[in-house]
Amino acid sequence: MALDFTAIDFETANGSRASACQVGLARVRDGVVVEKTGWLIRPPAGHDEFLEWNTRIHGITAADVADALGWDEQIEDLIGFAGDDVLVAHNASFDMGVLRAACEATAFDLPAYRYVCSLQVARKAYTLPSYRLPVAAEAAGFTGFAHHDAVADALACAHIVIDAARRMAAGDVTTLAETLKVRVSALAPAVVAA
Repeated sequence: MALDFTAIDFETANGSRASACQVGLARVRDGVVVEKTGWLIRPPAGHDEFLEWNTRIHGITAADVADALGWDEQIEDLIGFAGDDVLVAHNASFDMGVLRAACEATAFDLPAYRYVCSLQVARKAYTLPSYRLPVAAEAAGFTGFAHHDAVADALACAHIVIDAARRMAAGDVTTLAETLKVRVSALAPAVVAA
């Protein structure tokens, strides 16, 4: 097996996990980022209010996503990019929660992805004063990125896992997780209302 995975990061419009307004993705093959992409998302109806707190963090406004495609129009592109990869995210419970909640809000039958949390990987692989994404990414040698831009954050997350795998001599994500005693979790399918 090879160190293949897709790193993912979401930004949200408000406190609702379904309010995805930007996604960033980074595909890793054999321990190298080979492709990245990302786009703005018009959050699902009922989850589309932009709160000042969130906008202050990522800089995205309702006007920025007014002409963006909605979640239900873009989820197939996200799934197409990730394929059958294990997903990796920093504080993965948040990003997997966004993925699941937005699919529930749009009645989309989400695949049951497996995922690993790069925050947990960083806590086991490094000794740092903080394990926030910029600090952990710097330990991995990935610096100077625009934190809270979803594509930049996905790249930072990818580099943490790549570096940790190198340090642990782990040839794939599952071996890395086993070596560090970090769980490879399964994303429960979205609950689609009948």
